Amino acid sequence: MKRHAPATARNSEPLAEVLEKELPDCGLVLEIASGTGEHAIFMARRFPMLRWQPSDQDASALESIAAWAGEAGLANLQEPIELDASGEAWPIDAADAILCVNMIHISPWSATEGLFRGAATLLDKGAPLILYGPYLEEGTETAASNLSFDASLKARDTAWGLRLLEAVDELAASNGFTRSARHKMPANNLTIVFRRT
Repeated sequence: MKRHAPATARNSEPLAEVLEKELPDCGLVLEIASGTGEHAIFMARRFPMLRWQPSDQDASALESIAAWAGEAGLANLQEPIELDASGEAWPIDAADAILCVNMIHISPWSATEGLFRGAATLLDKGAPLILYGPYLEEGTETAASNLSFDASLKARDTAWGLRLLEAVDELAASNGFTRSARHKMPANNLTIVFRRT
């Protein structure tokens, strides 16, 4: 059954504009935590020269992705795969880029650790790992809406919450990545690009 996330419709175009600058011209993009599948459809249609591989660990999300994909009928959109970012083994051997939208604040920190660990095994030197979502940043005032969001996330699960970008930078560095770009996005979100060194 197809699921719908209203935020996806709002952020797809701004995100695509950033991805035009950061994605390779061809190859395979692995999308981690694809959720409803709406981003996968939008991006596969927007970037026909790239193969788009959606993934998620949730069965209902995989069902939604498959439903959207079946309706869209895009040749460059791969069948969704079950993938737990925190898992030791990923069901894919290589990718030319990885995109992860709105996952790391709605999952335990172990998922972010797994994301970078897995990305380090899949990506070649210079390839991007692209993260989208809200962050906390040292020396930068956090928007009131993001503080409220952070509090609501922690109320739902104490392992969730907005991450300090500098902590993500440290984790990236320990896995052989360097932050190469920080793009400001609508609704107080950021797109952060790390590249394999």
